[in-house]
Amino acid sequence: MENFYIRANRVFTPIRKYAFVYTLLVAFAGLWYPRLGLSVLLVILSLVTLSFFKGRYWCGNFCAHGSLFDSALFRWSRNIKIPEFFRSPIFAWLFLAYFSYNIGNGLIRVSALWGTPMFYDRLGFVFVRSYLMVTIVGGSLALLISPRTWCNFCPMGMMQKGSYWLGKTLGVVKKTDEKITVANQDMCHTCGKCSRVCPMQLTPYLDFSDENQVDDINCIRCSTCVENCPAGVLTLSSAVEAKEIYDKTSIEGYEERKHIITTVASIKDLNVDVKEFTFTFKIPEIVSYKPGQFILVRIQEHPEMYRAFSISSYNKNSQSLSVTIKRMPNGYGSDIIFDTFKEGDVIHLEGPMGHELVVDKTQEKVLLVAGGIGITPFVAIVEDLVKDPHQVQEFTLIYGVNKEQEFIYRDVFEKFEHMSPRFKFVPVVAFDDQWTGEKGFVTDVLNQLNLDDSKLYMCGPKPMTDATLRSLDKSDFKRENIYYESA
Repeated sequence: MENFYIRANRVFTPIRKYAFVYTLLVAFAGLWYPRLGLSVLLVILSLVTLSFFKGRYWCGNFCAHGSLFDSALFRWSRNIKIPEFFRSPIFAWLFLAYFSYNIGNGLIRVSALWGTPMFYDRLGFVFVRSYLMVTIVGGSLALLISPRTWCNFCPMGMMQKGSYWLGKTLGVVKKTDEKITVANQDMCHTCGKCSRVCPMQLTPYLDFSDENQVDDINCIRCSTCVENCPAGVLTLSSAVEAKEIYDKTSIEGYEERKHIITTVASIKDLNVDVKEFTFTFKIPEIVSYKPGQFILVRIQEHPEMYRAFSISSYNKNSQSLSVTIKRMPNGYGSDIIFDTFKEGDVIHLEGPMGHELVVDKTQEKVLLVAGGIGITPFVAIVEDLVKDPHQVQEFTLIYGVNKEQEFIYRDVFEKFEHMSPRFKFVPVVAFDDQWTGEKGFVTDVLNQLNLDDSKLYMCGPKPMTDATLRSLDKSDFKRENIYYESA
């Protein structure tokens, strides 16, 4: 199974990418030119001042050692769970006392040289030595455990927390302090990815306050979770901005989200690495959902974590639903589901959720585009449209895969095509010489169609959705008529 923590990109600015050069310059060039260490005094002043208004923002955005850990050493790090010993506040305070004693002792010794030519060299060397120690110890921990292990007990980080506490006590941080903010907690997928990519190994998705913000003082405001949120509902915002975001955010499609206890009714093999899981509702016994919505499936209890899957079943009696899941290489969630879920198991769900792929039936022409496992939501969507002859007069499904054997539900869509003259099914294969049907990519088929007066609904791998959007932009197809999700 894949390691819980993901090697996601943490470097979003030139400062975060190259600031480690300063660390190496002070730590090593400072051994020959010790006055370089005097610049550390400016760093300390800057980080203490900034933290008074913005918490540990310096750590996540400007820290040169943080740059060393995230930019230079991350690729070689084991990136495993940080031991609780290093995360202990007691250990952090003890280490701060030890670090302060050593720095203080050095400054006392240097003070005896005040007024001599050696004073500034020796003073600078005090900080050069400390930077060298942090580089060696912090760098070793970064490689052996996780890049930001040092940051859990860093003396500079402790100083920032103290300064931040003072800023909060004096009430000056409300407008300046930016925290990880969720637009609306009902829209969070509880997937835990924010935790899996967090350099400090926090659990943002479990720690939102009533104001929809993460108040954990150890958060370094690096925005790694924001950049990697699958639902796109996270921002780095002030308390005032958080309130504005909440007020402006529509929760259409999420109003009926509820906790559902189910049992696994059946597990059906659809392909070598694709299975269909059907869940029967127990509490509550009736749950209505719309074709095109998705459901969250709990994959573990501690910490609680879910995975989002499009609903592939048609809502016949509101007593069950099905999802189609592809086993991804080293996939943390799909590995758990494939290896541990059995028929009869009690499984917890959350939902139904989403509106992006819920078709507007007032439209006369609808175009559906799917790639790979992204075909899943269209099973229920097409069935719904086929069985409702009084809506949508013309609808087409373009379904693209790399090889013919990768098709799933192909027979289902062919049956629907025979059932309704309003529906056209276009399977497309990119790389298979034996395939006699449409060849190429979904964009090749789209370029042959008249898209006027159509609304387009798309689900598939991000490269496919990105390529399709670029192609549609060239044809001047209006973005407001495109609804999509990445599978």
